[in-house]
Amino acid sequence: MNKYKVVVYAICKNEEKFVNRWIESMKEADKIVVLDTGSDDDTVKKLKEQNVYVESKVINPWRFDVARNEALKLVPEDTDICVCTDLDEVFEKGWREELEKVWKKDSNRCRYIYNWSLENNIPKVSFYYEKIHSRKAFSWIHPIHEVLKYEEETPENIVTSDKVILNHFPDKNKSRSSYLGLLELSVKEEPENDRNTHYLGREYMYYGKWKEAIETLKKHISLKTATWKDERCASMRFISRCYKELKQYDEARKYLDMAIKEAPYLRDPYMERALLEYSLENYEEVEKYCLKALQINTHQKTYINEPFSWDNTVFDLLAISCYHLEKYNYAIYFIDKALEFTPNDERLLNNKRIFLQKENS
Repeated sequence: MNKYKVVVYAICKNEEKFVNRWIESMKEADKIVVLDTGSDDDTVKKLKEQNVYVESKVINPWRFDVARNEALKLVPEDTDICVCTDLDEVFEKGWREELEKVWKKDSNRCRYIYNWSLENNIPKVSFYYEKIHSRKAFSWIHPIHEVLKYEEETPENIVTSDKVILNHFPDKNKSRSSYLGLLELSVKEEPENDRNTHYLGREYMYYGKWKEAIETLKKHISLKTATWKDERCASMRFISRCYKELKQYDEARKYLDMAIKEAPYLRDPYMERALLEYSLENYEEVEKYCLKALQINTHQKTYINEPFSWDNTVFDLLAISCYHLEKYNYAIYFIDKALEFTPNDERLLNNKRIFLQKENS
């Protein structure tokens, strides 16, 4: 018999293609409730056909926190554990049993594994998520990149399970055009919020607004509350990327040196420096920073991690650099290491043929 009443809640709009997969994953819960925010496809019909409780409400102006709070209102008051997910997310089977193993009567929230990016079902970017919570004492805040705010004076009791695993399979055609405006609004509402300032600077970078990104990310690292070294390091890396795009390479290097000093335990700033030097054909520097990156074997579980820090990129760069430095035996060694990740990669295979020809000539 289950120990607790568990309810899944979500918001959605025009996600009919995800409905069946999502429900199959979520049906370990006692109840599933959804707030539809204006679908004009068969999302609502498909949800109701499978006994999901659905209400519809258009949120105007759109804010993710308002929508999630409206969805949370649909969760029965006697619920012990609320599980917030999106329709493009899938729990691995047995999640409810694992959740109940760690949850206690005085628990407020559960921290669990979130595989944000997967390739061939192999996680590429993973970190801890905290969207499982008790029915009372929580509300969602921020127009975008919304988070749960704990509203009680008593200490929050967070439990952790590495066996509750949620996988993300996003719709790559879905527009994120509203994100920038919502982030600008979020920072306008809370100018000293370090997390959202970082996100806004990153979004400016995604849009190619290099100068706005640099200004915003510099503001982030100047904030007194910006104390998380991983995120500070990321802002410094992003500033460097923007300076690289502006062809201000000395400034790009300066901020990568700062990033390395800020978080020397992360591979990411070393790899970012290697990629910068590679773009400038400074192969000795590429080799230097790739080898430094390889000295770090601990993969932190945060959203800050870059996939290129842990895939075959480091070996690919080393192989090419060693080739240009006429270290052909090392080039072959490293290209083989790269091929262990992607054995059928034609570019890598072709590079290996070139390296072998050079070594044997």
